[in-house]
Formats: sequence, structure tokens, C-alpha cells
Amino acid sequence: MKCNLAKMFLLRQNFINEMRDYHPNSYPETLPLDISQKESQQFCRDLALRGVEEMFEALQHLKNWKPHRVTEFKEGPDKDEFLEEIVDALNYFFSLLIVSGFNEEDLFNAYEKKHDVIMKRLKDGY
Repeated sequence: MKCNLAKMFLLRQNFINEMRDYHPNSYPETLPLDISQKESQQFCRDLALRGVEEMFEALQHLKNWKPHRVTEFKEGPDKDEFLEEIVDALNYFFSLLIVSGFNEEDLFNAYEKKHDVIMKRLKDGY
């Protein structure tokens, strides 16, 4: 079984490298960043905010979410555009992980650990 998550990280790392070539100073030359440093934290914050902004763009495609709205939009959202915006957000979040020194295994391990926590909370009535 191939690992698509690893491929996604590799594609994003390749993008970061290309960005450095085409747009110097778009990404720091030395990675991973020392996230205890102020400039590194500012860079990480900017990446995270760009990802959040892309998620807001995805949400703009959802029209029937207001519980108080009586009329509904008959046509559904453009699923391809909705997914594209989510992919844009993921790209920024992958960049954030990469520049912070995390890889696909770190993400998966943290995901599994958190999954166990939330499943315990669910079962315990949290």
C-alpha cells in the first residue's frame, strides 16, 4: 500500500524548494525553523492564517447553513471548488508542518494519539 500522506508531504516540500528558486525569501533558507525565535513564530503564524483564510473561502461555497433561513438555495455548492479551497488550506498547513520540522509520521502519530484521546472522551461522556 502506498502512503499518500508521504507523497503529499513530498509534493509540498518540492513546492517550497521551487518557491525559493522562483521567489527568493518566500520561504526561509534554513529549515526547519527554530520556533522559539520571534521571526520563525511570525512566519508560522502567517502560514497558519493563510490556511485559515483558505478554509473560509471553502465555507463561502456553502449557502444553506443558516438555521434561521427559510428559503434554500436549490443548487448545491460546487463540490470541486469547495474541495479545491480545502486543498489550498491543507497546502498551507503542510507547509507549516514542514517548516516547523514535522513530517508525515509525526503528523500521523499525533493524529492517532489525539484520536485515542477523543474516543476516550466520547466513551466517558465528555
